[in-house]
Amino acid sequence: MNLNELAANVLQQQRSTPDLIADALREAILRGIFQEGQFLRQDEIATQFGVSRIPVREALRQLEAEGLVTLHLNRGAMVSVLTAVEAQEICEIRSALEVKAIQLAIPQIREIDIEKAGKILVASDKSTDVGELAKLNWEFHATLYTTAARPRMLAMIKNLHVNVDRYVRVQMAQMDYQERSQTEHYQLLDACQQRDAQAAMRLLQQHIDTAGQQLVAYLQQKAPLK
Repeated sequence: MNLNELAANVLQQQRSTPDLIADALREAILRGIFQEGQFLRQDEIATQFGVSRIPVREALRQLEAEGLVTLHLNRGAMVSVLTAVEAQEICEIRSALEVKAIQLAIPQIREIDIEKAGKILVASDKSTDVGELAKLNWEFHATLYTTAARPRMLAMIKNLHVNVDRYVRVQMAQMDYQERSQTEHYQLLDACQQRDAQAAMRLLQQHIDTAGQQLVAYLQQKAPLK
């Protein structure tokens, strides 16, 4: 899939133009169509979507707020580069927020939520597409956290997932990572089904911390810390 196909897909939806363009550019970044450090030319993107530069500029601001794009004065927009130090901080924040979310969610979790999360894991077992696996991964976690009834917290957690998503996809391409992640997901789901908050919190923290350590190691290997 390339940017032309992404643009065609999103423009069929009934949403505001900046949001649609942001969706397409976000997916292009997450899929690696746009690489980290690459500059995004507003005029080329505007031509691609058949719009003026104004909605493109608004879309880029959205992506800047999500941490995917960095806007440079007089130089334009660049796909953000995530450092090992930044990844470490993101994973630490994720751990704190998500463990709290699961603690709040479990007393309110319903059987229908457990069933939905289980179906997502089954779909993940069958999928080999890295992009789909990343989306299913977020859907699984979001399903478990939703009953916490903390929409701001969930929005913050989602934004943190987006920040590391493109790198997690690299990890998911490794079969041993995906198999281990799925095993941990099933263990977490079982703890939620048993309404065992302490076990769920412990399993989730281990799950996030382990993935975070691997991500930091990967980024350090790419660009060693100075």
